[in-house]
Amino acid sequence: MAYYRTVGTVPPKRHTQFRRDDGGLYYEELMGEEGFTSDSSLLYHRHIPSALVDSRVWRLPEAKSEPNHPLKPYHLRLHTLFPGESWRQADPVTDRRVVLGNADVRIAYVAAGAPSPLYRNAIGDECVYVESGTGRVDTVFGSIEVGTGDYVVLPRATTHRWVPGGDAPLRLYAVEANSHITPPRRYLSRFGQLLEHAPYCERDLRGPVGPLLVDGAGDTDVYVKHRVPGGEGVVGTVFTVPQHPFDVVGWDGCLYPYAFNIRDYEPLTGRVHQPPPQHQVFEGSGFVICNFVPRKVDYHPLAIPVPYYHSNVDSDEVMFYCGGDYEARKGSGIGQGSVSLHPGGHTHGPQPGAYERSVGAEFFDELAVMVDTFRPLEIAEGGRAADDGRYAWTWSGRGPQGPLDAPGGGAE
Repeated sequence: MAYYRTVGTVPPKRHTQFRRDDGGLYYEELMGEEGFTSDSSLLYHRHIPSALVDSRVWRLPEAKSEPNHPLKPYHLRLHTLFPGESWRQADPVTDRRVVLGNADVRIAYVAAGAPSPLYRNAIGDECVYVESGTGRVDTVFGSIEVGTGDYVVLPRATTHRWVPGGDAPLRLYAVEANSHITPPRRYLSRFGQLLEHAPYCERDLRGPVGPLLVDGAGDTDVYVKHRVPGGEGVVGTVFTVPQHPFDVVGWDGCLYPYAFNIRDYEPLTGRVHQPPPQHQVFEGSGFVICNFVPRKVDYHPLAIPVPYYHSNVDSDEVMFYCGGDYEARKGSGIGQGSVSLHPGGHTHGPQPGAYERSVGAEFFDELAVMVDTFRPLEIAEGGRAADDGRYAWTWSGRGPQGPLDAPGGGAE
């Protein structure tokens, strides 16, 4: 984000002496993107940020994915991944279950009640959507209070932890990129300001509050997700550092984590149905993120408000249903916490009857987060576990084992 912020105390001139009250120096760290040629921030530490006392393997949960072959659409029931009270012992980082992924992005889900360890993703930015619950994200930049409907964007390599609050699960839908995640370029001026036609602006973004300082913690573990060449792909390491990394007395710049609530997204509508790019909120390399929010719908006298049937020629479409009543999917079994995957090569659209029922509608009370990828997605461990086994046949009403309304009907 080319939107300058400053928190805490910083020297009047960058890269110059900045001294503590006892005369010692603070340690300046430049956190920057694209090799000193893009957004950056300067952080001022009490301790040397490079110091390590140990490095060991963090064995990540099973995330092996399989190609979507034979090709078909899926319905994934994410709430089934954390049944009963299991969320109380789960944390928002190490207990994530990856459901879909490719070389550009991984999509994971967690319902959590326990604080996470300190964590940084050294592969790419994360955009984490809060389906429900409350909590706090503590970072080296400060803290951000989060709740239902928040997107939390965390730049690559930001050391942070999630702290759930209240007595209900903190349900998180995590989009882990292999790149940076930014507002769409068409929303930005050539200097990086959000333009008048953008559906949100800088006033809607909530930055960290701080500084956040932890004293006297001694040796502290930081979990790091990173890549290695060869077949292993995404791996983990635990760094042990001699002082707690929350030691930043001040920072300034244009690179930092922030939250944006979906309720602050102003939908763009038209006389006839508007395509998904009208609902875009973020972009990364090889994917986009859109959201569908409560809104007035098409007002042409002959409009059909639900989407027309369409073929994803260049992308896979992933829709996370997180509120309201999604008109186009009525009758499919999809509800709160569901994900639909509509792969490239399959013509998809409204369920039977939804096309006709939408005629005359003036308002849709729906809430969904969509990720469109430009490379095929594979089905990961969490996706296989959450598959309902019948969604692909809901447009026709029958599957390989017969009618869907028969016992076990349509199941493979």
